[in-house]
Amino acid sequence: MNYEAYVDAFNQGDDATLVETWFAPDCVMFSSSRVSRGRAELLAFLQWAHDGVREVIRPRLVLQEGNRLFVDVDMDFVCTRPRPDFPFAPLLPGDILTVRFFVTYTLDEAGLIKELCSMVWPAEQGVTKAPMLSGHPGGRASYHAYAAAFSAADMERAGRFYTQDCTLKLPSVPPIVGRQGICDFYGKMFQVVREHLTIHTLVMDDHGIAVDCTSTFTAQVDAPDFVVAPLKQGESIKVRVFVVYGLRNGQIATIDVARAGEPVRV
Repeated sequence: MNYEAYVDAFNQGDDATLVETWFAPDCVMFSSSRVSRGRAELLAFLQWAHDGVREVIRPRLVLQEGNRLFVDVDMDFVCTRPRPDFPFAPLLPGDILTVRFFVTYTLDEAGLIKELCSMVWPAEQGVTKAPMLSGHPGGRASYHAYAAAFSAADMERAGRFYTQDCTLKLPSVPPIVGRQGICDFYGKMFQVVREHLTIHTLVMDDHGIAVDCTSTFTAQVDAPDFVVAPLKQGESIKVRVFVVYGLRNGQIATIDVARAGEPVRV
């Protein structure tokens, strides 16, 4: 078994293709909380576990002898929608939870996984932490978690992605310097107008991010002085924007926003 290829496939987030490609039809997964027998049960479990949560494997140790593998891994769970029922801890958009697993795999004659057994430590115990944002699949997933937290007006969580000295440059206001300054700016704005990000194109590596997205602004109260356009309570307006982020050590250090079109009322 090419475990590196399996990890790459797992980290794509396509559970149906993963199960069909890597698991035997009569596979069984044993964990401390459940047993899943066959591809259909395994897929149903993965789709439930990954509903609003992207799971990313980061191997620490991989040992193989014949048809048996032993793996010590850190799993990052990256949240993009509320999961109060998540097994390891309740999660909200923007949360990144890491759990250490010991996993054994038994392969059949075709090299497919016929048995998977896993055990875990308590969340965040004895784990390594990856950069929050990077070109790795987990770093890309984390950007979507950041966007979800921002769109939920949760600057406590969105703010975790900024460096302390992060600088924000918007077309309509002077530059805002510092994590707290940015969080205060949006926290005040979100009391009047909420902003939801719809991502169209995302390009990123370990050093920066380029995003083509639409910002939808919705007035929570009358906002006659809103800088994009005057809005009455309940009204919305959309603006296409390009955003370029500079990264430092996995966090956002600079944000440059440019409009890519004229505002359109919804």
